[in-house]
Amino acid sequence: MPNLLIPKRQKGTRVRHLSMEARSMKENTQSVIRSRKSHHKSRAGCGNCKRRRIKCDETKPSCSKCIHHAIECDFQQTAAALSASPSSAPSPPASSKGSTGRFRFKPSKYQPKEPTSNETNQPSPRVISTEVQPNDQTPQNTLSFTDLRLFHHFVTETYRTLADEAVDHNRLWQSHLPQWGFSNPSIFHLILTLAALHLGHLQPEKKDQYVMQADNHFTFGIRSVTAILSSLNEENCQLIYMSAVMICFVYFGHGPRSGEYLVFSETGKAEWLVLMRGVRSILMSSRDKIFSGVLAIQTDPSVAGISPEFQDELRTHRSHIEDAQRFIETQVGGTPAYEMYIGALGNLIEMFDEAYCIRSSGKDGVSLMHVVVGWIYRRPEEFIGLLESKDPFALIILSYWCILLKFMGSSWLMIGWDRHVIAGIQWSLGADFHRHIEWPRQVASKKAQLNETEFMIDLQKQPIEESANPTDKTGILK
Repeated sequence: MPNLLIPKRQKGTRVRHLSMEARSMKENTQSVIRSRKSHHKSRAGCGNCKRRRIKCDETKPSCSKCIHHAIECDFQQTAAALSASPSSAPSPPASSKGSTGRFRFKPSKYQPKEPTSNETNQPSPRVISTEVQPNDQTPQNTLSFTDLRLFHHFVTETYRTLADEAVDHNRLWQSHLPQWGFSNPSIFHLILTLAALHLGHLQPEKKDQYVMQADNHFTFGIRSVTAILSSLNEENCQLIYMSAVMICFVYFGHGPRSGEYLVFSETGKAEWLVLMRGVRSILMSSRDKIFSGVLAIQTDPSVAGISPEFQDELRTHRSHIEDAQRFIETQVGGTPAYEMYIGALGNLIEMFDEAYCIRSSGKDGVSLMHVVVGWIYRRPEEFIGLLESKDPFALIILSYWCILLKFMGSSWLMIGWDRHVIAGIQWSLGADFHRHIEWPRQVASKKAQLNETEFMIDLQKQPIEESANPTDKTGILK
């Protein structure tokens, strides 16, 4: 019996089935295509997403891709530029819920960028700057990875070069100063300035790059110090004092500059001397409060006396200083300025004694900073005025002070300063006075053997230079 459930095949049935299946597939395919989400192409994405060739969701003020990768979005820069424009309307205050109060990382402006078509065929100029050029508008509350590297270098390396760890029991430079920097912009930016200059010293091939970073942070540091200087009080005097000290260190760290010789200049007031007067003014108003707590003056028990190996060397220096004293007496004895000259020479001999006590304990460099800078600090304004006016007798006395600068040459901050200042003194003195600075010039110009006989032989072989070109960029005596 035939199965009634199975239909009989009719002619042309398979063809009709295939045709129906094809139509069904076509309809399904069209249905799938039609079900795709509609979209449109946009060229308004941020620059970071365009460079990475990824889709930007164009969320403002920062797209989600930039937030995910912790980089600064172009939309944010555009918003900042619009808010800074005088013609833009004031934006409503940000909600406190949306503010995280944390540092946000941004790409450093010192990272190399791809040259534009206009820059490709033009050589980039080599810039070595020791001037402050405020050419960056980066907000002070943002950090780049470059800044973090500078901060890390300071707390691991640079701080060791700025103080004697054996005496710094309070760990001022390693611990307290960086902590102060978190709440005090001047301290923070000056820390980064010193770290950048130190890295420039350690990596000469990148010095220009690090000097640029140092100048940028120094601009912010100076601006912050200036803002709080007028409100000097017992609460902030230590912060302001340490800011002033670091500014002086920054000046040293930039290295010698043509026409500037620390306490006198070829053009007007010497820049470093202006800084020193600022430090003096701060100390005069709050000295007791400043040198308390973590800044309390600490003695070094290792400094006891002058070792026998240094006694002959010190005796030679004292002999030459006494010769200078006798010469000045024959020239200006009995005049009002004479007592001032003699006082400066007498205190200078005391500084030599103290310096040799420190050197006898195996220390030099920054360990001598208070001795060397202290002599200038204690000079009366009348004597400083004589130096600024290039008085020959004051300059002769200053030339012997340069020997103490020589002893600090092991510090990266002080490299070349002794020869630079001696060159300025020699240039400023008339030829008749050159023989009275022979000894300090010889000590500064080479690693002099401080032996009287060898010194006299060397003088006969090497005549003193009659001039030092003040336009020489190194400012160092050849």
